[in-house]
Amino acid sequence: MANVVSRESYFDTGLEILSDLGYGGLKLAEVCHRLGVTTGSFYHYFPNWAAFTKDLLAHWTEVRTVRVIEQVHAEPDPRRRIDSLIMTGLHLPHGAEAAIRVWSSLDPHVHAVQSAVDQQRFDVLYESAYEILKHKRQAQLFAAWAVYLFVGYEQTTLTRDPDALQWIANQLIAALDAGAFESVPDNR
Repeated sequence: MANVVSRESYFDTGLEILSDLGYGGLKLAEVCHRLGVTTGSFYHYFPNWAAFTKDLLAHWTEVRTVRVIEQVHAEPDPRRRIDSLIMTGLHLPHGAEAAIRVWSSLDPHVHAVQSAVDQQRFDVLYESAYEILKHKRQAQLFAAWAVYLFVGYEQTTLTRDPDALQWIANQLIAALDAGAFESVPDNR
């Protein structure tokens, strides 16, 4: 075990482990084993396991949410922004996302991070939908539907079916395009 790896490699490997083994599989020995390094290499980058997990969550937030939102905001067309967000949602590492949700039910810090990520994802969908629909409640329901779709997909114990997820996401977009949200009552 004489490999030299980057700090980011630890984060990528942590997310892979979460995806493959779930929260219970995220252990120092597994991270080092997969990277082919010793624990000394790990401690070169991180003072302890708590620092690693905190930084792992910050990395996940940055890569899977903040950067995506920054890229999406560069697109002036709200409909194209929504397409981009849906495509990103379809290609998330859903196993890792699900494992982080399980972890968040056990750890208040992780819960706070997960809540902030969910809110950021909802907000960018809402803002884009509002530009199209020009109606707050309709935009809220569109954004909620999209977020619930992906969170539900992550949480289900059913066999993962990416084609079905794509089909359902297409139905969501078709409903937006067809004006289906116009029938939403504004009783909120």
